[in-house]
Amino acid sequence: MQGQLVILGVLFFNIVLCEWIVKHTVLKHLGTATLVIILTAIVANLGLIPSSSDPPQLYDHIFSYIAPLAIFFLLLECNFRAIKSVGLPILLLFLTGSVATVAGVVIGGILTNSPETIGSFFPQIAGMFTGTYTGGSINFNAVALEYDINKEGNIYAGAVAIDNIWTAIWMVSTIVLPKFLSRFFKRKKTISQGQNDEHQKAADDSETVNPSHLSILITLGVGTLLLSDYLSSVLKASGVAVPSILILTTISLGLAQVPQIRKIKGSRVLGIIGIYLFLAVIGAYCDFSTLPQMGALAYHMLIFIGAIVMIHGVITFGVGAFFKQDWDIIAIASQANIGGSGSALALARSLNREDLLLPAILLGTVGNALGTYLGFMVVGYYL
Repeated sequence: MQGQLVILGVLFFNIVLCEWIVKHTVLKHLGTATLVIILTAIVANLGLIPSSSDPPQLYDHIFSYIAPLAIFFLLLECNFRAIKSVGLPILLLFLTGSVATVAGVVIGGILTNSPETIGSFFPQIAGMFTGTYTGGSINFNAVALEYDINKEGNIYAGAVAIDNIWTAIWMVSTIVLPKFLSRFFKRKKTISQGQNDEHQKAADDSETVNPSHLSILITLGVGTLLLSDYLSSVLKASGVAVPSILILTTISLGLAQVPQIRKIKGSRVLGIIGIYLFLAVIGAYCDFSTLPQMGALAYHMLIFIGAIVMIHGVITFGVGAFFKQDWDIIAIASQANIGGSGSALALARSLNREDLLLPAILLGTVGNALGTYLGFMVVGYYL
């Protein structure tokens, strides 16, 4: 038991250290999530904590309980009623981008022959990237957890690294494209009427919490997790296979529409710390000695995922151009798909569109709600 506590202490220390690095060093652009994976991988490969060769029971507990709970807590912020302040043009472009992501996975898979080159993991990889390029990493991790890709440490870490590469490339592209295209195709700026005083709250990882609120959230989370597992097993016994994480997502989204639930503080903090713990264990599962074996697979994944992003971009910007939409709105809608609310918010700031800060965040919320369903749909299509 003491050994498990020591490992848990090391994982939390790594999270603290990565948070400090992001706030005080030039590595801030990597982000806490990526740094947690890298740092814990180094620690595990130095033998300071167990790796994938001899994983402790703690790692399984984090995969089985903490990660699903983190997804539950983060989804509690998905308030559908707030979506009305986004505006119809940008919402429709975002939904177009979601469809474009699915098209990118299917078409990109054919063009790059990825079902053959990536092999047996292709359906799961396709579902993970459908999810994350619809709304964000919550969806990516939900699919990975269901199919145990998280336990394939090097494949998961490689997928995360490639995701970061293409997200960064698309971030630069969506900064440049509106300015470039507006030189040749003038568009009238569409001003959003959303209230932007909420954007700082949604962009901040911190909250004021109290023991009562945390206790209620944990009770709700544990209860939902147990209920989801029970309903999934009942449905499976009756011949209907529904992943428990999908049931948990649906229940969480339902609870998020209840005003009394939304007033409970602490869901963001609990969700983020849970995700960071999950990513730390992913890092521990990375065995550097087996990385050379990923050589060809990493290359094929890089090409396939690049094809998804490019096809998504062509369709989204093409549809937006056909309907003569504001280039800034097209770019932010697309970035909300590929990078989630955080990068969409950063893009709105880079384009000096203060009126689009809140819509950028809310689009990420829509993506969190939609992406898991699309991700599992794509996995089911290929399996």
